[in-house]
This record gives sequence, structure tokens and C-alpha cells, in this order.
Amino acid sequence: MIKVLLVDDHQVVREGLRFVLEQEPDIEVVGEACDGQAALKAIRDLAPDVVLLDMVMPVLDGNGVLNTLRHEELNPAVVVLTSYPGEDEAIATVRAGALSYLLKSSAVDRVIDAVRAAAAGGSVLEPGVTAVLVNQLRERGGAGPLGRLSARERDVLAELSRGRSNREIARALSLGEQTVKSYVSSILTKLDLKDRTQAAIFGLQQGVVPLGKALQSDR
Repeated sequence: MIKVLLVDDHQVVREGLRFVLEQEPDIEVVGEACDGQAALKAIRDLAPDVVLLDMVMPVLDGNGVLNTLRHEELNPAVVVLTSYPGEDEAIATVRAGALSYLLKSSAVDRVIDAVRAAAAGGSVLEPGVTAVLVNQLRERGGAGPLGRLSARERDVLAELSRGRSNREIARALSLGEQTVKSYVSSILTKLDLKDRTQAAIFGLQQGVVPLGKALQSDR
């Protein structure tokens, strides 16, 4: 069951979304919030899987919510649902951590698809936003070498850059040692590196950890 929190300052919008979503057998609306501060409290209290987030709200707007989630390491999947189209705004929300960006004029089925996609770690974006993101990635050459790594592989690379052993990495990331070995092997292959020392140096060059915190071990 996908647990959803509705965040919008218009009660009619929340009621409409609740009605639509609760027709789906795999979706449960666990709460509502009418402003950003109330949304953050509800996220902490209810631990929703997906947050449907309006961007223009009193007290604390959608950008404020996204920034707080990032800094507090709260990790619900966020689907932005807004009345205001704009590629720049959309790109900013994606960079801030939103998985999807839709307009309130979007078809109901598209919103439902976005909720399901977000719960699985996927994205649904307005066509114009998708085009801009693709172009930016092309301009950056595919986001550089780090773009070849998965999020978990980047976590392991950061620990390598701190000089940690496989056992220490496993403890830090709550993984098995064999799993860490597999990640290290994958990192070396994807980055065409010979050993973990080269990987650590590469990680420092790419800034995956601040230099002052690098090469520190728990041993």
C-alpha cells in the first residue's frame, strides 16, 4: 500500500485529490496539510511514502519544504503538483529533490501514475521539463564520470575516499561485507580504475567528500 500525504492550501484541491486517489486499491491517503510547516510535521509523524506537494503556500512554501527535507535527511518521494508552469521552476524543484513535476491541469491518470512511479523511485515530468533536463545532461556530457555510478555506488565511493575498509564501509552503510565488495568491484569497472586507492583518489578529485574529512577511518 502506498501511503500518500496531500499538501495544498486549497481544501477543495485536497478533497478532489483524496477522492481520486482513494479509488485506487494500492493507494492510501494518510493525511493532509494546508501549509509547509504543517506538511513537515505530518511527514515526521506519518512517514508517508509519497508527498503530493503544492509550491505556493502560506507560512512555508514548497521550496522551503524541499530544502528542509534535504537538510533533515527526510526521504519521502515528492511529486510537485502546481498551477504555475515554468521550466526554470521545474528544474529547480527537481534539483531540490522532487521526483516528479506536474501541473494541476494534468490528467487524473497522469497524477496517479506519478504517485506510483514516485513510490518506486521513478519520475513523471511535464514534456517541456523532460526536454530541458535531457539537454542539460547532454551539455554536461552525461553528468561526468560520477553519472556512471548508482546512488549506492557513490555512497561506497565516498567511504572509500575516507580511507575506510570494506568492513567499516559495511558498518557505516548497513550493508554486508560481500555486498560492499561487489559495489567496489562495480565502481572500479565503471570508472576504469585499477584498485581502491585509485578509486579513493578519484573520489577526492570529484569532491564526493570534503577534503578535510577524507582519509579518516573508524579503526
